[in-house]
Parts: sequence; structure tokens; C-alpha cells
Amino acid sequence: MRFRKFAFAAAVGATLFAGPQSVAPAAAETVLKAVMHSDVKIIDPIWTTAYISRNVGYMIYDTLFALDAKNEVKPQMVDKVDVSADKLTYTMTLRNGLLWHDGQPVTAADCVQSLKRWSAKDSLGQKVFTGFVSEISAPDAKTIVIKLKEPTGLLLFALAKPSSNVPFMMPKRIAETEPGKQISEFIGSGPFVLKRDEWKPGDKIVFTKFDKYKPRSEPASGFAGGKVVKVDRVEWLAIADAQQAINALSAGEIDYMEQPPHDLLPLVKGDSNLKIVVNSGVGQFTFRPNSLVPPFNNPKIKLALWYAFNQEDFLKATVGDPAYYKVCKSFYPCGTPLATTAGMDGLLTGNAKKAQELLKEAGYDGTPIVLMASTDLPILTNLGPVAKQLMERAGFKVDMQSMDWQTLVARRNKKDMPNAGGWNAFDTAWVGADILNPVLMAYMNAACDKALFGWPCDEKIEKLRTAFMKAPDAAAQKKIAEEAQLAAIAYTTHIPLGEYSAPMAVRKNIDGIIDAPVPVFWNITKK
Repeated sequence: MRFRKFAFAAAVGATLFAGPQSVAPAAAETVLKAVMHSDVKIIDPIWTTAYISRNVGYMIYDTLFALDAKNEVKPQMVDKVDVSADKLTYTMTLRNGLLWHDGQPVTAADCVQSLKRWSAKDSLGQKVFTGFVSEISAPDAKTIVIKLKEPTGLLLFALAKPSSNVPFMMPKRIAETEPGKQISEFIGSGPFVLKRDEWKPGDKIVFTKFDKYKPRSEPASGFAGGKVVKVDRVEWLAIADAQQAINALSAGEIDYMEQPPHDLLPLVKGDSNLKIVVNSGVGQFTFRPNSLVPPFNNPKIKLALWYAFNQEDFLKATVGDPAYYKVCKSFYPCGTPLATTAGMDGLLTGNAKKAQELLKEAGYDGTPIVLMASTDLPILTNLGPVAKQLMERAGFKVDMQSMDWQTLVARRNKKDMPNAGGWNAFDTAWVGADILNPVLMAYMNAACDKALFGWPCDEKIEKLRTAFMKAPDAAAQKKIAEEAQLAAIAYTTHIPLGEYSAPMAVRKNIDGIIDAPVPVFWNITKK
């Protein structure tokens, strides 16, 4: 899931002098042009987990809470929060001066409805609001009250969830849209306004500074603090050809490229006008089977995939440079508190013979595997062919169907049989911020119809995810996270295919890029 853009900075200023009166110089509009990892065809960041939609969300929407650079929860739209002595009632007061882009004030009722829509769709939101929240209300225009059935230390963390799906706030009338349907009106209270009339899928999407946005007073840190916009206009240009985008960056026609392919980074390093920006976050490549339809409704057939795959093959084909990738046999990012290799002995070793034996034992009948493969995101393009090759060595029959990422994003929501427009599997990627624990990890959600596309259904996994939310300390969380990984391997909710970092490429006159696992455009300056 990743990123890019195009640019020509507007720079026209003239000072006119007419006799005794002078006209003030016309201020040049500062325009930042970027190429993101994907074209924007879907904006609703609750309806889809697609990262490009999430990225749009951070431009135009805001959140009640946010994680800072230390992954600590900080108030964002909220001014203060009071917690009752029994830790069952949270009373949140909104900041003064919050406005929607249409000029209307943000109210607590807007936020309550936004949380209801988000929690119906999001994996973590479902766990918190279904399992722990007994009531959520807006007693007045500035106050949100959340009452719990029993304590959980993850409520505020959930409201600060940093990546897909992010609990973005929307006006009540928009948030009343059914979670399974896309919104059609895009009004937020965030630092940028979407220029709907200039959005042309396949060409560009445009955002302008929201001049009535009131940033917090604290310095920007991660997703928290003051979201101070220092440019007038941001344009995301759809340039599918990475080499063309690099050429445009070098020529000064764009300012920012979210994720240049790793094999083109030497060109960036060799250009004195460009620089590489490496954020501290990592990504994880992931294989997602559809557990709802044959043959991956058979756990033993899915188990064969664990032996067929080899992380190194995927990493070499997609990233290439070992400086930017790491073999990591953990569902949780390596180097984080919950990382573990429990249950991974012998798995992800490219053992085609063992995979063949399992397929024979499971009675695999040669049912074609419809493997959806993205063609327009360089970071994902080679995952499909590698998966196909390794699966065919193991004895699977694979029908790899190539498509652009936005088509894949739309199709993966279909529950039809694979030969009727549905699918069996696809490869994707998650940022580390999305997979830190078993509740946050959307693909570990095994709540059947309430789970994400792929629809795993396993009571044991869900009980462990609930137990994680009730864990009294870090040691208990770590034990439960390990048990959840073992259960997810046994069921095969998904398969981690290794970690990577995805540098940005920008012109040297661009500064102030926030170190966050998601590209954000506040604080950026263009000289």
C-alpha cells in the first residue's frame, strides 16, 4: 500500500507603483506538487482500508486523539478528558473554535455519529465498541461521554488509531451514511479543504489550506500537536510511470514523490537537487487468502502456503536492496515489544515438497486460485508473480489476474465465487503502525462477516483478541499476543512476507516533513 505526485510551483509576484500610491505586492501562492503511491478514486477512509484513501483522510479530516512520535496518545480535537475513578466513564470536551469546511461548528453529536460509523467498520473499533462500550452520548454541543461495561486500557488508543481505518470525524449528516456504502460529500474539519471541482481521477486531486483551521499550540509530533499548514495548495498528480515521475522530480516539475521504487533510488542519490527522506516506520508485505470460498476454506490447504512461501524471494523481487528490507517471521513488526517467532519453525522456507504433501492430504482438487495482482504500484507489482511461481511449485493451479490497485480495492469486497467475479487471494502491504498488536491488526480480525475481506471466522482468535484488551499489564499482553499468533497461523488469517522501508524522494527546497508512518502534509515548507 503506497505512494506518489507531480508539480510546477506558481511563482509570480509583481510590485506596481502608481504615482503617490503603491499597490502591495501580490503574494505568490505556494503550491506543493506530489506523486503518491496510487491514483485517488475512492475517498471514503472508513469504507476502505486503502492507504491512498487514508492519506486523503489526513488531509481533510481530523481526529479526537492522535499518537505522537513516541506512540503516546495525545488530545487532538479534544481539549480535555476526565476519567471516572472506576475507569468506566470517559468525559471528553472538544476544543474551542473547531469548524467544518462549510463554516458550521463541529459538535459532539457529529463526533458521536462519526465514532459509530467507524466502529461498525474498523477491526479495533468493533472490539472496543461492541465488547466494552455500553453507551456513547453527546449531552451538549461540546461534550462526549463514553461509558464502558468494564475497563479497558485501549479506549483512547483506539480513538487515536493512526492508520486504516482511522477514526476521522465528519459532520453528523455524512457520518449517518451506512458503513457499507461510500460517502458522497467530503467535508472535514482538518487542515486542508478538498477542491472537489478539481478532482479528476487519473489526473490529479487538489487540496487548499483551510484558513479557519485552528492548530493546537504544541509542536507537531507524529500525528499529534499543531497541524500548521505552511503551503497554500497541494496537488497530488497521477503519474503511473515511476521513471516519468523521477524525471519530473529532477526537472523541478514536482516537489515530492511518496515512494519511488527502490531500484530508482540511485538516480535520486545522484541528483544534487534531490534528497531521500527515510521515516522510522516499516511496512510488512502480506498475503491475504479468502477463507470464505474453496479451496482456502480448508485450513490444511491454507497451511500448505506457509511452507510454499519464502520471505526472501518476495523481498528480493520487490525491494532488491537488503539495506531496505528484512526477513521477519512475526505477525508483529520486528523490534517492537510484541514481536515473536512463535509457531514459525519450518514455515516460510520455500519447502515445495512439504506443501505438495499437505495439498495431497487435504484433497486439493486443482481448483484454480484466482490471485488478484496489482500492476500500478511498484512496491506491490512483483508480489503476485512471485506468489504465483511459489504456489505452482507447491502444486496449486493459479489464475493470476492483473489489475490496477483501485480496481483490486473495489473487487476485494466482493463475496462472489472466484469464477463469478470474486477472488481467492491477493498480496498487499501494511505499515507497522497497523500491526502492533492482535487487536489493531485488521487481518487478524476473525469475526466472520464483521472481519475484513477474506472473512476469517475463528472463535479462538476472537477470544484472544478480547483477552488482549483486558490484559492487566505488558507481560500479560505479550503472552496473549503470542497465543494469538499461534492461532492465526493455525487458521491462516494472513501470511507475513517480510518487512521493508519505503523512502520518499523530495527536492532539497522541501523541509519540515513529519516523521510518521503515514505521509502528512502539515508543517512542510517550500523555499
